[in-house]
Amino acid sequence: MKTSSFVLRLLLLAVSPFLTDCSTLSKKTDAQQSVAAGSATKTAAAADKPVKGAADQIEEEDEYAVEVVDPLQPLNRAMFWFNDGLYTVIVRPISKGYEKVLPKPVRKGIDNVFDNVKFPVRFVNCALQGKFKRAGQETGKFFVNTIGGFGGLLRQSDRIPALADVPAEDLGQTLATWGIGHGPYIVLPLFGPSSLRETVGLAGDYAANPINWGIFWHGGHDWEHDWTMVPPSANTLRLLPSQLATYDDATKDAIDAYLSARSAYIQNRAEAARK
Repeated sequence: MKTSSFVLRLLLLAVSPFLTDCSTLSKKTDAQQSVAAGSATKTAAAADKPVKGAADQIEEEDEYAVEVVDPLQPLNRAMFWFNDGLYTVIVRPISKGYEKVLPKPVRKGIDNVFDNVKFPVRFVNCALQGKFKRAGQETGKFFVNTIGGFGGLLRQSDRIPALADVPAEDLGQTLATWGIGHGPYIVLPLFGPSSLRETVGLAGDYAANPINWGIFWHGGHDWEHDWTMVPPSANTLRLLPSQLATYDDATKDAIDAYLSARSAYIQNRAEAARK
């Protein structure tokens, strides 16, 4: 029983880098929406094209054109569908259970606390990009929410115009600002859409997030310090509903769910780097 519980927590811990706002698919961009809107027309025309030829494949690729190389596409596609199955069989039931057990106001408070604790990630990346004013805003947000928001439970900074709606920064955005390209597109096991650059960014942000520091200090394999797995696992759990919703938005009604997810991810990472 103890072993199965430990395996489940390891699974939650493993997916936590994927289920963070630095690597998420946000709202669809205009281009993504136009792709989804055009899917109905293409589906209707499918009856006249029972067999997809090379020209059809090229046309489909063009619809989801993105500025990223994908030399590992066969392997990436296999991993994409493997992940999709895991989301369906394991992640979705856990997410629905979380939403059912905790009311929305409680979940919102939990989100606020974890977001507040992630302050070092945003502050460091603001500084690395030379956005010192924004780094100051992040510092102000942290103190306002920590002191006036009962440890971050309430986002009091939203009441202050100068501190509200400050774009979050992460290492992937920092590397993009420095002129480092994506490199090859990668679909990571459990983590989902990424690229070589963004994978490095995920690793750096994971290490800079205080939520994960207990694991580095004590080691997650040490049963005496098993408590160190609680914060990362809780962070993963609280992000499941929103991340699954954005995943569904990026793939539903798409001609090719893999290409749609890839396009949405790259477009939104590019948009985040421009802010």
